[in-house]
Amino acid sequence: MPIETLILFIPACFALNMAFGPNNLLSLTIGAGHGMRVAMLGSLGRLVAFALMIAISALGMGALLMASELAFTLVKLAGAAYLVWLGLRLLRSGGAIDARALRAPQGRPRDFMRQEFLVAAGNPKAILIFTAFFPQFVAPLAYWQSFLLLGAVFLLLEVIAIAVYAYFGTRLTGLMRNARSLHWINRISGGTMIAFGAALALSRRPAG
Repeated sequence: MPIETLILFIPACFALNMAFGPNNLLSLTIGAGHGMRVAMLGSLGRLVAFALMIAISALGMGALLMASELAFTLVKLAGAAYLVWLGLRLLRSGGAIDARALRAPQGRPRDFMRQEFLVAAGNPKAILIFTAFFPQFVAPLAYWQSFLLLGAVFLLLEVIAIAVYAYFGTRLTGLMRNARSLHWINRISGGTMIAFGAALALSRRPAG
């Protein structure tokens, strides 16, 4: 793959990685409640989901999924319901962003991994990145090599984005000692998660 292509791909891709969405909100919230290490370990679930999406897209099945209105709608509604459920859990958790708010007993990383995986896999529009964005940079004569390289770069940049959001989450730890601040953090996080769910439920299958 020409270096010029990578130079164009990396900044455009990183902008997508850094976009504020449900998974990045999870990293921020987990980082605030449990620290950066737990947030980073939990994010492995998201990386697995994205790796599977990249593989599906490379095999051509991603385009098939996006072409099916029924499949898109079912996954979309399931993902939206899950996001709303998470948001309600946060709103009802009261004065602490803790394991119970995200249904992760004792804050075990594997519970957060499952959380991250389900949130990532529950958004069918995520696969559009790999079916519509990646092909613009894939070299036709080196399809598999270039798709693999682009996927690896995407996942690496995703790790950086996760670290940034988790780190900013840890900066909220000073507020975590104040019950009033905790209450508002939960309300903002929960409300935002519900808004993401509503936006996903109302979204339409991309045309074409």
